[in-house]
Amino acid sequence: MPELPEVETVRRDLAASVVGALVASVSVTGLRSTRRHPDPSAFVDGLTGQALVGFRRWGKYLIVELAPGPSVLVAHLRMSGQLRLAASRDVPLAPHSHVVLTFVDGRQLRFVDPRTFGELFVTSPSLPELAGLGPDALDVDIDCFAARLTARRTRLKALLLDQRFVAGIGNIYSDEILWTSRLRWSRPANQLRPVEVRRLHAAMVSVLGEAVSLRGSSLGDKQYVDLAGRGGGFQERHAVYGHLGDPCPRCGHRIERTVVAQRSHFWCRGCQK
Repeated sequence: MPELPEVETVRRDLAASVVGALVASVSVTGLRSTRRHPDPSAFVDGLTGQALVGFRRWGKYLIVELAPGPSVLVAHLRMSGQLRLAASRDVPLAPHSHVVLTFVDGRQLRFVDPRTFGELFVTSPSLPELAGLGPDALDVDIDCFAARLTARRTRLKALLLDQRFVAGIGNIYSDEILWTSRLRWSRPANQLRPVEVRRLHAAMVSVLGEAVSLRGSSLGDKQYVDLAGRGGGFQERHAVYGHLGDPCPRCGHRIERTVVAQRSHFWCRGCQK
């Protein structure tokens, strides 16, 4: 957490709220949040006086275009990172607010991260730090997806988690995609039949698309919230994730839990083949 749908929700909120906002000052109180800059003044100088003019996403990474540039700001929320928009400096800071961008109109964009795995960094528009990422999971077409899938022997769950294969899918949505496609986590990717490849691609697009429309998933820890501090709604549609022991919505078998790639994987033995 957060995965592609949560980051896309934040991207859309930013695009609707702060396009054109000019950064008057930057405060960094958590050096781990800007760890790619050994000297935090380089991060501060790279943003001060810049306007946020565009927002795009690649997998779980949020990319902010700056003007006059030429650099871009990249945000990776990882486990518990949040971007929160405050109406003014007078709004009390939430605990673990490690980076604060203050705009000339007085609003603040705050990076909150209790576990400090997330990060912000300023880099070249060519994004060398992201060179190893695969295509975005919502942009990859069926032909490209099939070619990448059939070239790999990796088991499906581990492959979907591999950001070099496709970018944006994590533990929650890999479980929901595999359940929707009726495929077992342990199937080697290169052994899928063409109809199963198409089913997996369709499930990926539909699950992620529905999650985006419901503004992502917020679990019990509430570590994902949107720009205004509100949770998502897709957790109410989870068929298997977090449902250990519950009946499968499709076939009635009990949902099981298996550890895959050091992650809890929830699945149905009855209908995932």
